[in-house]
Formats: sequence, C-alpha cells, structure tokens
Amino acid sequence: MKRILVLFFITILSAPAVLQAQPAATYTLKSCLETGLLNNYSLRITHNEEQISKNNATLANAGALPTIDLTGGYQATVDNTSSKVRSTGLTEKENGAFDQTVDLGIDLNWTLFDGFNISTTYRQLKLLRQQGETNTRIALEDFIASLAAEYYNFIQQKIRMKNFLYAVQLSRERLRIVEARYHIGDFSRLDYQQAKVDFNADSAQYMKQQELLHTSRINLNELMGNENVDQPIIIPDSLIDVNASLDFDELWEATLTVNSSLLKADQNTQLAQMDYKKVTSRDYPYVRLNAGYGYTYNKYDIGNYTRRSNFGFNGGITVGFNLFDGNRKRERRNASIAVKNARLQRDELELSLRADLSNLWQAYRNNLEMLNLERQNLIAARDNHEIAMERYMLGDLSGIEMREAQKSLLDAEERILSAEYDTKLCEISLLQISGKITRYLE
Repeated sequence: MKRILVLFFITILSAPAVLQAQPAATYTLKSCLETGLLNNYSLRITHNEEQISKNNATLANAGALPTIDLTGGYQATVDNTSSKVRSTGLTEKENGAFDQTVDLGIDLNWTLFDGFNISTTYRQLKLLRQQGETNTRIALEDFIASLAAEYYNFIQQKIRMKNFLYAVQLSRERLRIVEARYHIGDFSRLDYQQAKVDFNADSAQYMKQQELLHTSRINLNELMGNENVDQPIIIPDSLIDVNASLDFDELWEATLTVNSSLLKADQNTQLAQMDYKKVTSRDYPYVRLNAGYGYTYNKYDIGNYTRRSNFGFNGGITVGFNLFDGNRKRERRNASIAVKNARLQRDELELSLRADLSNLWQAYRNNLEMLNLERQNLIAARDNHEIAMERYMLGDLSGIEMREAQKSLLDAEERILSAEYDTKLCEISLLQISGKITRYLE
C-alpha cells in the first residue's frame, strides 16, 4: 500500500511537468493585452463595424451631391392609323405604320435644399461615426477588464495549486510518521487509516485544482486569440498586486468626464434631437435642379416628316412645398418623446453608474481591511501549525488535532488569496467605470 501511495503521489506531481513539455510562452499582463488587441476576434469585428460607420459619413450618403445618369434607349411602334383630313373630309388609313425612336443622353438631378434635412443627415452620419469609435472603445475596455480578470484568476489558480501541493506534502509527511509508528505500536490502526484518508483527500483536491488551472489557461489563450488554445503559458507574476491607493472622488469625477457608456448616451440624445430636426425639416420648401444633355432620333412611316433628330441641352429648377404628408403631427410628437426618453436614459445610466461605483468602492475598502486581517491571521496560523507539528512529533497531539491545525493554515491561505483576488476584481471594475482601465496597457 505504501508503494501505491508513493507512485500516486509522483503521478500527480509529474502532471504539470508533462504539460509544460510543450513549448511555453511567457506573458505579462501588458503582453497579454497587446496580443489580444491584435488577435481577439470580437475586437476585430467591432473595429470593422467602426470602419463601416466611417465609410457612411459622406456628403454623398447624406444626399448632398447630385446624381448623374447616362441613359440610352430604343423604342419601336407598329400601328394601324386612321386620320380624317379637315380640309377635304377624306379619311386616310395606314396599316402597319412602323415608327422608331432612339435616344441617348446624360441626366443630372440635384436637391439643392430640402429643409435642412440633408445637412442634418450629414451631421447625423458624422455623429454615428463618432459613436462607432465609442463602441470600439467600450469593446476595448470590456476586453481589457475581462482579460485582466482572467490573468489574475490564472495567478490565483497557480497560487492555490501551490497551496494544495503543500497540503499534500504535509499529509504525506504525516502519513509517513503515522505509518512508521503504527508498525512499532505507537499509533493505532485508526490513526493510520485517518492519515491515509486525509492524504487521499488532499491529493484529489490537488488534482481537481489542476483542472481549474487548465481551464483558466484555455480561457486566457482564447481571450488573446491564440490559435492554439492549449498553448502552455508562463506568467512571471507570482502574486496578485493590489492597488490600495484609489480615491473615490477622483474616480467619480473621471466617470462623469470620460465614461464611454455615458458618452454613448450623450450621443444617443444628440441623434434623437437630429431625428426630430429631420421631421421638422418638412415644414420648409425644397429646391431641386435637373438638367440633361442628349440626342434623340425619330423615324416615321407616315406624316409630313420621315425622320427627325434633336441634339442639345435641357434643364429646369423645381421649387415645392409639402402641404400634407398624412403623418407629420404623429411623427413630430414621437420624435419629441424620443428626445425626452434619450435624456431620461442618460440620467438613469448616470445614477446606475453612481450606484455601481459606490457598491464597488465599499467592497473594495472592505476587502482591503479583510486582506490586512487575513495577513495577520496567516502569521498566527503558521505559528500554530509549527507548534502543533512539534507536539505531534512528540506524541502530545492527536492526529485529528494535527489535521485541524493543518486545515486552519490552509484555510487562512485560501482566505487571503480570495481577499486579494476579490480586491483586484473591485479595482478592475472601478477603473473600468471611471474610464481608466487602459492604464493596464502602460
């Protein structure tokens, strides 16, 4: 049985070495972000959508430029005609009269004025271009926050696996001691079986932790857009570095100034106002210019002329006013309500951001205080474990009491690790809300 346990222990400890046999890449948080900015599929899609909005922001798309068409056509008619001559009263008939027309020309149509609709549409397209940039920024900030959280989660899982490995080593040493004393009669079979159960439980927990670390590594590779999501990763950071110097007032001021979601809400309000202006543009007259230059050839089977051709310029200007369009009042009212709703949504978003910031700030401060307490607890737990181990070696402490001391140490390490990670998540969220999340790229 002892040989089986030793082989099992060697197997679970050698699993990371097998994993690292593949070529591994070293990443810091900054290099992870830089790689993801180049490869992440969601970011690339968002950037392409931004490019579409840029391409749409043109005078031509707003209708401010004329349209020029080159046209050509041929028309033929075959008619049976009957005509009565006024002077003689005689009726002249012609069957199968074959008339032909050929035309070729260039036509220009240009709306010179459309009640400020064209200029408003152009401003709207430019604002949509800016909103495309804002959408890209929102996607970028979400990506940085997600990748940073997963990066520190990977560090957390590495530290936790190290702690579980330490727990296995402690349990293995305890099992060795109990087994040796069991054979000489100092410990009962119950003590030996309990030590073996604890060792197996710690070993199983360590193996489960390897799975969690593997999942985090896959997620990190996926966020970076690496084609090989199984690629081993080496991260030089061995601790979760917590920033304890954030200031609430500074964060809130930055939120009101540069938060991308608030900026998008302001842009939505402006777009709603422009929609209202486009509806009211129908209260103004419109001016349209049309011109053409072409050639027309007609061939007749009957009549005074056998053929006729025209070659020259034609043009005109149209001034009109829409008297009734059937829906003007309804659309005006709806557009006005849309403006009010856009403003209300912006105010609601600001209130929601204030609430989120306050909640995250409270959690951030609490986690910092918990972190300080847990660091003190960890020192006490280590001292307690050392004392328990000494008493256990002397036979003054039972196996259950030794297990409790070991569990207290591992629990203290787990609590401090969770506090560090939770504090880091609060920090990431606070920086994202305040628009400062890009500092991780510096």
